[in-house]
Formats: sequence, C-alpha cells, structure tokens
Amino acid sequence: MARSEAPKDGWHCPAERTLDFLSGKWRPMVIFWLMGGSLRFNELQRRLGAITHRTLSKTLKEMEADGLVQRQDYGEIPPRVDYSLTDRGRSLRPVLQAMEEWALARSDGNQGDTQ
Repeated sequence: MARSEAPKDGWHCPAERTLDFLSGKWRPMVIFWLMGGSLRFNELQRRLGAITHRTLSKTLKEMEADGLVQRQDYGEIPPRVDYSLTDRGRSLRPVLQAMEEWALARSDGNQGDTQ
C-alpha cells in the first residue's frame, strides 16, 4: 500500500477515501442490494431488515449527495420512487467483493489469523 508523508487533500491514507464512502453500518448493504438493480424504498427496507425508515432515508440522501445512488421520482400518485447505483456506486463492487472474500476466508472462527 502506498504511504504518504503528509496528508493530501486531508487524507492520510488512500484507503481513507474508500472507507469514507463505505462508512456506517448500512452503506455497504445498500450498495449490495442495489447491485442487483434498482429498487423501490420499501423493497430496499424489507431486504435490509432491521433498518428504520428514518435511517434508510438519511442514508440514501447521504449516498445520493456522495454520488453513489440516484433517485428516480416518477411524479405519480401514489408516489413511485426507485433507487439505483450510479457508475461511481457500481465501481465499489470489487471493494465489496474483496471484503466478502476476506470475511468468508476467516469465517471458520480464526479471527486472530494474521495471514
């Protein structure tokens, strides 16, 4: 991994930038579910399970502001809104896949393994 002597643009380590986009409990899971295609709010909430309406709404707004998620409002009554990943959001797929592979490789109870 590349190391820099002084912070560039406020980042001490290049991975910090990625971690900032994935910060919080729900962001990686929202990205995971949206990798399969666009979803309506209620369907996304059902798939996530224990997330509250307020938390999901806040998370989606933050992710939209970060350019990871796009919101499509169809202007219909009753309201119909779909959420999908942007190109930037989809670009996190290899990061999440690497995290999944790491977790699966260490799911045998050897969390202390440093190899």
